[in-house]
Amino acid sequence: QRQLQESGPGLVSASQTLSLTCTVSGGSITNNAYYWSWIRQPPGKGLEWIGYISYIGSTYYSPSLNSRTTISRDTSNNQISLRLSSVTPEDTAVYYCTGQDGGVVSGYKYWGQGTQITVSS
Repeated sequence: QRQLQESGPGLVSASQTLSLTCTVSGGSITNNAYYWSWIRQPPGKGLEWIGYISYIGSTYYSPSLNSRTTISRDTSNNQISLRLSSVTPEDTAVYYCTGQDGGVVSGYKYWGQGTQITVSS
């Protein structure tokens, strides 16, 4: 079974770029049909999907965040990364790394514990 662990800076200044890393253990991120998504939850609000990178490296981002989002991977270290540029306090949220094992239509089977990100003005 896969285990995911996010790491991040905790605090980020407005206008800067947020960089997060998700380390996956228990299996390769390149295994067939796996999709790796970043999802966030602002305080008091619901989950918001940010984007994914697939097992072959293709990416797709939420239209509302597309211009500021880059998701990449490091296959040697089995890691998924997120870069979110030009952050504002509205980007304050718990950020989760998730995994789907049955294609993009499957459920979010694997979740990291989440990492709290606070954007200061």
